[in-house]
Amino acid sequence: MSPATRKTSLDTVALVILVACCATWGLSQVAAKVSLAEVPPLLQSGVRSLGAALLLLAWARWRGLAVFGRDGTGLPGLAAGALFALEFACIFIGLQYTSASRMAVFLYLSPFVVAIGMPLISRQERLAPAQWAGLVLAFGGVVWAFSEGFVAPAIGPQQWIGDALGIAGAVLWGATTLVLRATKLSTALPEKTLLYQLAVSGVALTAASLAVGEPLPGALSATVAGSLVFQIVVVTFASYLAWFWLVRHYVATKVASFTLLTPVFGLLAGVSLLGEPLTLRLVVALVAVCAGIWLVNRATPAPRRAA
Repeated sequence: MSPATRKTSLDTVALVILVACCATWGLSQVAAKVSLAEVPPLLQSGVRSLGAALLLLAWARWRGLAVFGRDGTGLPGLAAGALFALEFACIFIGLQYTSASRMAVFLYLSPFVVAIGMPLISRQERLAPAQWAGLVLAFGGVVWAFSEGFVAPAIGPQQWIGDALGIAGAVLWGATTLVLRATKLSTALPEKTLLYQLAVSGVALTAASLAVGEPLPGALSATVAGSLVFQIVVVTFASYLAWFWLVRHYVATKVASFTLLTPVFGLLAGVSLLGEPLTLRLVVALVAVCAGIWLVNRATPAPRRAA
């Protein structure tokens, strides 16, 4: 899709899909944290990707979509898949050191990477000063929360490691979005774009799990089994497919910045479902993130024409 036909504002359809995705991703951190009790991080992430890749292949075949044709997307597809794998390695390993609610907040720094990089790809997607102020406000709140890992860790002395891995995951997520928009992947089918990432990350993460000697789980409890099904079917297949469709059809900076709503759901899920501590610093970060969403996505007046 060319920049001329890409929608510059988020309509009702986009908003509904984005809110549903944000709620799903907020719960995803909780589901992953629960599953870590029985399934090690790299293996869990690899199984998620491989399971979702199989579902995506079935979906593409059912709809008659050509996801294997040669269209020049091979190299950028491999790059996007590698970034995707690294992102989720950071997330799942990080969840061993920090809480799901904190991970949800730090991970959604990705819009900063997109906002900084998109003007190099599309001059039409430059942010106005007020929108930059929104991103800076949200960033300041996250920095405030991150410092807690050093001065008063709520989870443990290694909390800062998990927080830092969450930030690294955010940078990798933002970089993936830029690769999707800067290469031929921007015109590829969303299903093909997602398949690259799921297949490459699934193989890479599973191989990494075997290489480092992660133990294979035995019989899974009903809770963990349900968590894995939720992660594969709802999170990694359905919500990611919807996300890549949004990135293709709408302005990337606004789509990415709206995902800052996810920490709201992540924080609520972590506190209510896992009993994780709710600290003042985390609440401040959440408020700053919400204010940043409003500033980035509010309507900007069209420039006046010279008389």
